[in-house]
Amino acid sequence: MAAPGDALPFDANDVRAAAKSIAGQVVRTPIMYSKTLSAITGADIWLKFENQQFTAAYKERGALNALLKLTAEQRARGVIAASAGNHSQGLSYHGTRLGVPVTIVMPRTTPTVKIMQTESVGGKVVLEGETFDEASAHARRLEIELGLTFIHPFDDPVVAAGQGTVGLEMMEDVPELDTLVVPIGGGGLISGIATIAKDMKPDIEIVGVQAALYPSMFARMRGEDLECGGDTLAEGIAVKAPGEITSQVIRRLVDDIVLVDEGSLENAVAMLLQIEKTVVEGAGAAGLAAVMSHRARFAGRKVGLVLCGGNIDTRLLANVLLRDLARSGRLARLRITLQDRPGALFKVMHAFNAHHVNIIEIYHQRIFTTLPAKGLITDIECEARDRDQIDSLIASLTEQGYTVTEAELA
Repeated sequence: MAAPGDALPFDANDVRAAAKSIAGQVVRTPIMYSKTLSAITGADIWLKFENQQFTAAYKERGALNALLKLTAEQRARGVIAASAGNHSQGLSYHGTRLGVPVTIVMPRTTPTVKIMQTESVGGKVVLEGETFDEASAHARRLEIELGLTFIHPFDDPVVAAGQGTVGLEMMEDVPELDTLVVPIGGGGLISGIATIAKDMKPDIEIVGVQAALYPSMFARMRGEDLECGGDTLAEGIAVKAPGEITSQVIRRLVDDIVLVDEGSLENAVAMLLQIEKTVVEGAGAAGLAAVMSHRARFAGRKVGLVLCGGNIDTRLLANVLLRDLARSGRLARLRITLQDRPGALFKVMHAFNAHHVNIIEIYHQRIFTTLPAKGLITDIECEARDRDQIDSLIASLTEQGYTVTEAELA
């Protein structure tokens, strides 16, 4: 890692040069103050809407900056990358626009929708390997065999400088910011942002965020060996091996890294949709999740959050929103033990009606239970105004002699 005084792989001038190169070819996304989120968190919250890029993610910036650095011969031969995410779309879109052939190697396990999205903006997709590491190794082989130029999604100073233009715009538009909270996967975004932000305002605090399931950079900065793995909502920052170049910058310029759990990420995605009417992927919500999870740390600060991407599967988004309703007490599943006789369920319905709780679904279970043969388990999914209304219903049913249990979310 870089020691104090050692030259870093790129500097603020590289970020400024990148901004000039990509100007007019990517969206200068808005940064807006959120009154509601500020009131909820106790901090002044500013949101940078990178989900409004054409491919719905900041990755366009670094990809375009790298493409513009190519020689004429490199452009003619084409570029290659290993990615199943936003880098593949950003590189494919701008490569096609500039007339540069783009090949993207993805694992065979990549969801069809991601393959289609990349192909729809002009990328040629090659499926190889069962894991990202295997796909990346194949991309490196093709780089040599076909004479292509490999463009890394984050561990490249040119790419990271391009990502840093996000921070340049934030500091130009809202110079009073004193804290930037930035998601970390491989580290390209935060290393670029930290480089320019610290140059423009040396006392600004830069805080990185990682999913608790993938604390790779968090562990590296502390010299620890922490397990990385699992199904995280923030797949865009689910990186097991952070970049070597980006690690040097982060060690020098990033003040802290915090972790957020899956429930916090889900809550942040739901809040941004409900409050700000904007769709973000799990990684894009990580900054807000951090502020919500560590309120005392950010209280009273002027905080800039990067909504770094909006590419979330619609079915997954629906699940996140429904789970958020369940956590807030507006949706519930109650398991009630009844006697299997006429009118038993009808009597229970009276309690739901009396408490104005709407029934969505009813499920009966007679066979796979430990109850006597005349016993019946009924699961009722229901919708209420708030948590108190559900609690009141459960108390009423219990008083009437029913055994009631409630399904809980992790």
